[in-house]
Parts: sequence; structure tokens; C-alpha cells
Amino acid sequence: MLDVLICSHREWAIDISNNIIKTFSKKINIQNIKTPEEFHEKFLNDEKFDAILFIGWNEIIPKEITDNFLCVCLHPSLLPKYRGGSPIQHQMINCEEMSGVTIFKMDEGIDTGPIYFQKEFTLQGKNLYEVFKEIINIGTEGFNNLLDELLNGKLLNFKQQDETKSTYFKRRKPSESEIFYDDFENFTAEEIANKINSLLDPYPNAFIKCKDDSILYFTSAKFL
Repeated sequence: MLDVLICSHREWAIDISNNIIKTFSKKINIQNIKTPEEFHEKFLNDEKFDAILFIGWNEIIPKEITDNFLCVCLHPSLLPKYRGGSPIQHQMINCEEMSGVTIFKMDEGIDTGPIYFQKEFTLQGKNLYEVFKEIINIGTEGFNNLLDELLNGKLLNFKQQDETKSTYFKRRKPSESEIFYDDFENFTAEEIANKINSLLDPYPNAFIKCKDDSILYFTSAKFL
């Protein structure tokens, strides 16, 4: 029986993990962890795994682990575009029409490893929660395919990323959620609505600082 470790942190990632466990719990020995502390404890105890799935995981994985285990990661963009932090928010704020889910084999780089699975979906007219639903459905599909192939002894097919098309973005800071009065002149209504809709809970909501030093938070927006 295969031994698989699933590392999931964010709520949407845990939903994918639960879907995988529901499908494969009787076929695969699955362990599921949610914190870096639990992860490091596994390797301090010298545990071995046939595959490690990282879903919504922020911590950089040491090279000695990615070199010695099959480590595959879900990234919510069409890699090699939007590597790095806060990919969903950056894509929505930049008014990208299409996004996607990529599952790739991890190496020592940041989102640079060869791609196993990739599928796109539209961002148009969607808020953050609707985007999460797309990621959950597609991510579940991709990992189910991967685990089915491992169970059947098939060789996984990975395709190298095209470095000429790569883009990188840094993780967003809470202060970047602010909307300034000048933004209503410098940005379109769609851009402002997308910023608001990409920063729904649990992320730092978009906000405006008012003249009396109070803060007005935005929890949804509709672009007409």
C-alpha cells in the first residue's frame, strides 16, 4: 500500500485534502497534517513516504526532502505565470481573464518544477469564494489522477516549464489592501471591484481611511 503525506493549510486546501482522503482512504495509507511543526516532526522521526502532496502550503521545503521524496505541489495559477506569493489576489487585481490550477513536482526553486497537471478556468465575474470553488474542484481532479497513476504503477509524466514566460510576484502585505481616494480616478471600476473581491475573509479586506481617522472596510463589490 502506498504511503502518502498530505500537507494542507488554508481552508480551500483542506477541502481538497478531505476529498482525496474520501476517495483513497481504503486504497492508500494517508496522513494529513496542517502545520509546519507537524511536518518537521514527521522527518525528525525519519518517516518515509511514496509521495508528499503540498496544498496551500506557504513554507519552503528543504532541498534534502524534495530530492529524496516525490513532492508535488498545487499552485493556483497557470505556471510559469504568477509564481510566488498571493497568486490569486495578484491575478484578480490585474484583471486577468483566465487563471488555473497547476500541480507540479517541487525542486529547490519557487514554483519552478516540472508540471504534471494543469487546467484553466475563467476569473471573469467571480469573487474570491467562487475562485476557491474552482480551485477545489480542479485540484481534486488533478490529485485524483496522480494518485490513480501511482496506484496503477504508471510513470508520471512531467513537462518542464517555459522560463521565457515566467513571472514572479511577492506575497501581499495587509497595508496593500488600502484603497486611496486617487484610485477612483486612476483605476477603472472593474479594477477596484476586483481588488475588493480578491481580498475577502480570511484575507485582509480592502479598506479606505476616512477623514475622521475611521476605517471603512469593503467585503464585496459588483462591477456593472
